[in-house]
Amino acid sequence: MGILTDKSIIVTGAAGAIGHATAQILAREGARLMLVDVNREGLAARAQELRAAGADVVTLTADVSRSADVQAFVSATLARFGRIDGLFNNAGIEGHIAPTWEYDELEFDRVTRTNVNGVFLGMRHVLPVMIAQGGGAIVNTASIGSERGLAGACTYNASKHAVVGLTRTAAAEAGPKGIRVNCVMPGVIDTPLLESVLGPLFNGDIALGKQTLGRIAPLERIGHPLEIGEVVAFLLSDAASFVTGAAWSIDGGALCTIRH
Repeated sequence: MGILTDKSIIVTGAAGAIGHATAQILAREGARLMLVDVNREGLAARAQELRAAGADVVTLTADVSRSADVQAFVSATLARFGRIDGLFNNAGIEGHIAPTWEYDELEFDRVTRTNVNGVFLGMRHVLPVMIAQGGGAIVNTASIGSERGLAGACTYNASKHAVVGLTRTAAAEAGPKGIRVNCVMPGVIDTPLLESVLGPLFNGDIALGKQTLGRIAPLERIGHPLEIGEVVAFLLSDAASFVTGAAWSIDGGALCTIRH
């Protein structure tokens, strides 16, 4: 029996590296899953893989920045599973890189809609369900950018700072109702997106790029998406029954040392 056996959990951003890895671990621990992403093809592929491994999985293509879409996947989860025990509010985008004084206003709004509005809307529509059923757990995805001013990423940093604030506020409000709300703050994680960034920066030597970035952290390596998923699974489980309002850094110790 896994630590999440028969728990119904929503994972947003499920077509991405962290969302997919976390869904694998949640399924391993016995959860029934609603996978959500704006990427229809990627979502279908992830779901097919999990079903082949025996997981109970349904999907819904949705934009987390749209209230109607969020309501739709909440309703679909209830229709399929009858309750919502957990939400991994993970969908997010990085945005362009530019100094604050040159940052495009439309791009700022685009990133904020997904990273801030999306997290808010997920909680806005899931919390009433959890309150009515008498409990539940939510994990939001923040970033080590929630604790530092990473140059060139003003909107990403601002949005991830906001995720921590939303998490702490919801934890304070929903705790007396038996609901826990936490967030994770991933550091540098080995994903296809990271490789696409490292290629140009290191003249195609992605391995060197990963090694170089890994030196930021005391553990002297970058992380794997599965390492995020393991912490998320714990926070969504009853094993974390006295953990709420927390921002968990999963960064190999990078926040112990980095200045920028």
